[in-house]
Amino acid sequence: MVSLGCPKNLVDAEVMLGVLSQQGYEITMDEKEADVIIVNTCSFIKEAREESVDAILDLADRKNDGNCKTLIVAGCLPQRYQEELAKELEEVDIFIGTGDYPRVAEILAEHTAQTGQICYVGDPNYIYDENLPRLNSSPGWYAYLKIGEGCSNCCTYCVIPSLRGPYRSRPMDALVAEAERLVKGGVRELILVSQDITRYGTDMDGSSSLAELIRQLAAIPDLKWIRLLYAYPDGITDELIELLKTEPKLCKYLDIPIQHISDNVLRQMKRRSSEQQVRDLIERLRAEVPGITLRTSLIVGFPGETVDDFLNLLQFVEKAQFDRLGVFCYSKEDGTPAAEMPDQVSERVKRERHRKLMKAQARVSFRRNRAMVGKIEQVIVEGYSEETELLLKGRTSRQAPDIDGQVYITSGHADIGDIVTCKITDSSDYDLVAEMVEE
Repeated sequence: MVSLGCPKNLVDAEVMLGVLSQQGYEITMDEKEADVIIVNTCSFIKEAREESVDAILDLADRKNDGNCKTLIVAGCLPQRYQEELAKELEEVDIFIGTGDYPRVAEILAEHTAQTGQICYVGDPNYIYDENLPRLNSSPGWYAYLKIGEGCSNCCTYCVIPSLRGPYRSRPMDALVAEAERLVKGGVRELILVSQDITRYGTDMDGSSSLAELIRQLAAIPDLKWIRLLYAYPDGITDELIELLKTEPKLCKYLDIPIQHISDNVLRQMKRRSSEQQVRDLIERLRAEVPGITLRTSLIVGFPGETVDDFLNLLQFVEKAQFDRLGVFCYSKEDGTPAAEMPDQVSERVKRERHRKLMKAQARVSFRRNRAMVGKIEQVIVEGYSEETELLLKGRTSRQAPDIDGQVYITSGHADIGDIVTCKITDSSDYDLVAEMVEE
């Protein structure tokens, strides 16, 4: 199994692995040994599509120099481009869309009874429940908990609603049951994900909300950390801010995808928050939740983005002092309103604006990391450094796996998965150095 794209996609891949394992399939890490290879794809932007196609073509070679008999392409790419892919990728045996992946074992059984390429791409309206098996592919001490599927925000640049359908919350009792199983299996950190976690429960009865879900998850005895990814600014409530202040298991960490700060661009994007609302929210979070780590994502080069719009964004990045920040060049996606907008920005200008924003953020990140030196932090140990086994590596509660930096531990002994007390002794642009201390 090769899973590309976001953590939400990874959860789908883990469900497929769980279903196949339950049906007697063995999982191998050696792609040349596998009889069946699955590529779970992303097609959010052009670069993601190119990565997916490159992976498919590379793994198709295992039909010649490995044991592969069946190549499956699943997820967003076939959901969006099933007809084109079927014509251009004759190497692929099975295409599975975003609503049919739990049937992967059944589909494989059907494929063995016939020849030729087959497609299972229906309406993207499925949402899995806690009764489906799931094989956690993340390191055993953390796991992603997908609390909802789809999206109803309909931003003008985004294809997710057409690939995943409208937002659908998973029942709270199902989420708690899945969380309890994961924690029983050794997970210490749960990372809540969906396209917009703040929308959780709005399509259900009034008793279901993100805040109530957090409270129920926090009651699981052996769970240590709860982390929130993808909280839209207009959905961050007083109740959620209060939990960030008071719930010890809830990491003081928030990923808020704001995408831009200029009202001109925000309106064109069909975002619900204004510049002033975003600025007020950042200021309030910094004031009411001391020490909170804020992460965001931004888009440069959106149609109609003027020089003044970009300079406003650049100044905002320098003032807001985000601890973590990702920048994307606008990708013109067929079928989205933004693709038809006038005043498309050239690729050269997009790249230049991307470079300037990342350069500004590098300065911010360096200063914020330097401010960590001397502080005492809890660090979850994740193994040895890639450079040397003399150094352990891990993460503080301020760092999400894969997307944020790491902590390199220069002294002390601990097992993988342990949460230890460390003093930060040095820093770089994105990583920290620490030593263990007695509590």
